[in-house]
Amino acid sequence: MKRIFIVLLFFTVLFACTNNEKFTVEGIVENAQGKTIILEHLGIANITMLDSMKIPKTGKFSFSANRPDYPDFYRIRIQNRSITFIVDSTEIITIHTDFDNFATDYTIQNSPQSELIKNLRISVINIQNQLSALNQLTDQNERTAKITEIEQAIETHRETARTLILENSRSATAYFALYQQINGHYIFSPFVADDYRYWAMVATSYNSFMPDSERSRNLYNFVLEALKEQRLVQQQTALNQLIEQEGKNYIDIILSDKLGVERSLSDLKGKVILIDFSAHEMGQSTEYIFALRDLYTKYNSRGFEIFQISLDRNRLLWEISTENIPWISVRDENGHFAQMYNVRQIPTIFLLDKKGNIVARDLSFSELDREISRLLR
Repeated sequence: MKRIFIVLLFFTVLFACTNNEKFTVEGIVENAQGKTIILEHLGIANITMLDSMKIPKTGKFSFSANRPDYPDFYRIRIQNRSITFIVDSTEIITIHTDFDNFATDYTIQNSPQSELIKNLRISVINIQNQLSALNQLTDQNERTAKITEIEQAIETHRETARTLILENSRSATAYFALYQQINGHYIFSPFVADDYRYWAMVATSYNSFMPDSERSRNLYNFVLEALKEQRLVQQQTALNQLIEQEGKNYIDIILSDKLGVERSLSDLKGKVILIDFSAHEMGQSTEYIFALRDLYTKYNSRGFEIFQISLDRNRLLWEISTENIPWISVRDENGHFAQMYNVRQIPTIFLLDKKGNIVARDLSFSELDREISRLLR
């Protein structure tokens, strides 16, 4: 008897373990007899069909599939109508819907996260339908009123999504909210600073709690790329300001020299100025400094000045290296002005005429010699 009990216990445990490796999605689709319903996994790059069946007269359907290692997204689909749901620790998910309103009017049980996703999906579907209806309006007043209504709907959706993200940034719902789009545009754009923080929040949470998840790695890398893109846009905007500012085609630089004295680029107004972004820790630093010194010695008495912005990481090295330099040398510790001037490599040189116009960038020293001489005439 004891041996039989052990054998039964073994098979019970074995069956339980095997059963726990599966999830089931089941339910009823009204008015869908004979139609094919499909279970699909929504991957990062592709959609994989896992199973399908013909819906019987009763409308009942049931699918079982291997449970994912981490919370993931699935959907059931009939033709072009689909319902997205999340599989995490839930073993059985139950869905009840009608074919005519398959994607928008359904109940989902045993998956609170999927219920939240349902609300987010329906919200976006409604906004998308409003946008489609906008194209039918010809009266400008009606269009203006409709646009205001749509903008309010989008902001309401954003507020709902923001709350969900802040409440649980490592949830699948938070992840889903980030990737929602309207007309191909992210509702939360990772390339906009105010929205980026929500992407960063979710990416950090996923990376901390699920570092081995493919979605975690993909999201984290995407957020890093978005940050780089943001910085490039900011740098390009700053560079455009150099050209567009009326009467002053440069961004003023105010930094302290090694004695702690505040030095301003605008104080040199009326001179021909060489703005130099460099670092004394560069391998060719000695030769580079000698070349600058030759220019300074040759033209300083005629109204030429060098405004050098050091990007050295080591402050002591910078202080020692600039002890005998006759021109202005300041240190951009955080790289703030280097970013504003769109500096991507060092050294980077800008040449300004007496009116403050940027007339050249990154000329060779022989070209600089000729151009400085011309500007000083």
